[in-house]
Amino acid sequence: AQSVTQPDVHITVSEGAPLELKCRYSSSLPSSLFWYVQYPNQGLQLLLKYTSGNSLVSGIKSFEAEFKKSDTSFHLRKPSAHWSDSAEYFCVLVTHSAWDCRGS
Repeated sequence: AQSVTQPDVHITVSEGAPLELKCRYSSSLPSSLFWYVQYPNQGLQLLLKYTSGNSLVSGIKSFEAEFKKSDTSFHLRKPSAHWSDSAEYFCVLVTHSAWDCRGS
């Protein structure tokens, strides 16, 4: 079975403060992981994705996430957030073996 656990979805940030959103996953199949953001009155926007290879992924707007297979995590980070980063964030898991998608 595949699942994603994300404690926080909507966040309000402080100007210049670091931002971190936690995401843990469970999957017995090869998977890709994605972070999406939804700003107020806008559609979903892809921030970054992990498919394979380097575990540290850089995305748009200085966001990054590190894939850690050892503790099944894919936490999203930004060293210095801007007030406009206040939004809803979604961690999504997609398995490669089937079109089976799990989000939080």
